[in-house]
Amino acid sequence: MSADLTAIARDLAPTGTLRASINLGNPVLAQGSPLQPSGVTVDIAREVARRLGVPASFVCFDAARKSFDAMTSGDADLCFLAVDPARAGEVAFTAPYVVIEGVFVVPSESPVRAAADVDRDGVRVGVKAGSAYDLHLTRTLEHATVVRGDEGVDVFVAEGLEVGAGIREPVTAFVAGREDLRLIDEPFMQIRQAVGTTRTRSAQTVAFLHDLVEELKASGFVADSLARSGQRGAAVAPPS
Repeated sequence: MSADLTAIARDLAPTGTLRASINLGNPVLAQGSPLQPSGVTVDIAREVARRLGVPASFVCFDAARKSFDAMTSGDADLCFLAVDPARAGEVAFTAPYVVIEGVFVVPSESPVRAAADVDRDGVRVGVKAGSAYDLHLTRTLEHATVVRGDEGVDVFVAEGLEVGAGIREPVTAFVAGREDLRLIDEPFMQIRQAVGTTRTRSAQTVAFLHDLVEELKASGFVADSLARSGQRGAAVAPPS
């Protein structure tokens, strides 16, 4: 390794192993099991480790908030999270590598026809606690009420809420074949998924991660990884 990469490896992977926090709760980003995770986030983590000449290990969770907590508590060195102001105080983010969409689901007879119809008095929106869309809706909804659960669609159904929120791909699959539910096709947000590490890392380390993500987008690495994991509907983020 060059002197610079040696210093970056020491900074980013102080244990000698790059510990990546993986959110298996987002099927666009990761699949498999905690013992055998796969997907674009796993591929990117392995490539970061390869460039630094260190092994990679994975700590896997079922929710973004747990992945975030693992990194900020020192149990992981790298995370894969949506860029959000609520996280930016502790996470140094790269530019996004993937952009996915947040969408709503409603009962088939609901008067809600567009995303703009949701923010009304008396409307309750089910979300996955600590998710990017929980943070976004908590910050932006002025009249509707956010109701948190393990999954947005699950709490929506279990509590008979007016609206459920989630990521387009799993929500679309959830609605498929159900006559009692309807997808609001218009997205309510663009979820910008990025690589992150703690803000205690050096500027050189953060710049390395930023430049590597841009290279992996431009080279087709990210697109190929998404295709191999069956996530052809996810969009590679544009160049920074």
